[in-house]
Amino acid sequence: MIDLNLSVQEINLILQALGQAPYAQVAELIEKVKEQAVPQVEAMPK
Repeated sequence: MIDLNLSVQEINLILQALGQAPYAQVAELIEKVKEQAVPQVEAMPK
């Protein structure tokens, strides 16, 4: 397992790039990113 520290903007850029790939190849990866990122974004101070 590798931990990466990326900004919200960097994660969004990665998700945009993955969105250009065939769904069957990237759907699981996109879901993993969302599962890990959403709780962290929601916990950020507003």
